[in-house]
Amino acid sequence: MAGFWGKRKREEQAARAAQDADLARRAEQGLVATDERIRTAGDELAFAEAELGVSLTKDLKTALDAVRTHLREAFQLHQLNHDEIPDTDEELRTRNARIVQLCEWAEDLLDEKTATLAESISRVRQAPQIIARVRKDAETLSDRLPQIRTSIERLSARYSDSAMRQISASADEAEQLIAFATHGAQVSERRRDARQNEEANLALETATEATRRASALLDAVEDFEIEALRAESTLAEVVADSRGDIVAARSAPKVPAVSAAIADLENALGALSPAATRNDPFAELSQLRTANTALDEVIAKAHYRAQNPLPSVAQVQHSLDDADRQLGVARGLISGHRGWIGADARTRLAEAERLRVDVPELIDAEETREQALTASRRVAQLAAEALQLAQHDIDSARPQQQGWGDDGWGGGRRGGGSNLASGIMGGLVIGSILDGLFD
Repeated sequence: MAGFWGKRKREEQAARAAQDADLARRAEQGLVATDERIRTAGDELAFAEAELGVSLTKDLKTALDAVRTHLREAFQLHQLNHDEIPDTDEELRTRNARIVQLCEWAEDLLDEKTATLAESISRVRQAPQIIARVRKDAETLSDRLPQIRTSIERLSARYSDSAMRQISASADEAEQLIAFATHGAQVSERRRDARQNEEANLALETATEATRRASALLDAVEDFEIEALRAESTLAEVVADSRGDIVAARSAPKVPAVSAAIADLENALGALSPAATRNDPFAELSQLRTANTALDEVIAKAHYRAQNPLPSVAQVQHSLDDADRQLGVARGLISGHRGWIGADARTRLAEAERLRVDVPELIDAEETREQALTASRRVAQLAAEALQLAQHDIDSARPQQQGWGDDGWGGGRRGGGSNLASGIMGGLVIGSILDGLFD
């Protein structure tokens, strides 16, 4: 057996030594690779500064300074691994792991910053093509302007000012953006010729964004016409549906809320613009849908209330009074035997008292009166459970020796406790029966 454990220990030591050797090899390779990466990144930074300027290359310069600082720490750790002072395996392992971590961090940071810089350089080198595309887009958008103006005039004759507000100025705004894009392209060219690449890039980006926004404005005019036609079609369907709902609502329960909802829907129908007049199909559709939905909700609520009558305030108050009585009994029993009561009974009592606090605010409003009744019954149920659990804890905690009952001590007290619980539980049952008489 000793030979088995010795062999196993030697195998573990060999595996650990192999892992340490691999870690040391990765640390040395990482130092060499990162040092070369810093030199390469420095060359890239010099070329980028000449092409883009100092401002656009600031992030790479900052990252390069940080990497150089931390690589010095890695070289110092490597030097400690090879000085004349003996080191433990754990010390060597910790230093090599730190060297690998620093090298990987440096590589990742430089990769991220140089990739971002490469995108900027690519945009600068492609600036002539981008400028040409901006001018071509501006020309295409300018050719669309007369047609868009004609569409706006035609739509204005059909739809009201409120509906047209979202596109009435689209052509003028697009024209201004097109002019701005053309000017931005010219500025970008001049700045590029003056080797002010940062300002040239900024002007080119704003010109590109201006053409994008102008195109979106012109597309919105065409989209508006399609959406307006769709809204008109939907409006006709909702009108027919609303008239059918009004007819069906006549047979709904006669309650004030239903009558008011019918009147609101009739008013919404009456407020629709006459045929062949300028209208706002979006606003009219929204108003009619709102009134139609409100009528459906009121009718559904009226049918539910007809099948489930609302409890009276007196009924809820009676249920709450009964819950208070049960709470008082449970609270008194638990307070009188605190040392004997466990967590379950205390939890039920605490939850019942928490629910009891919110019940009075729910009684008056019809929307929450059912919730108040349900909550009061839940309070009573939790109080009864707390009382039952508390009595069980008390019975379990009292002495169980034989012969105590004959002298009027233990047996009499235990019997008295059981009788007390029986009387209390009987009162709870009677209370719940009386509560049911009012349901």
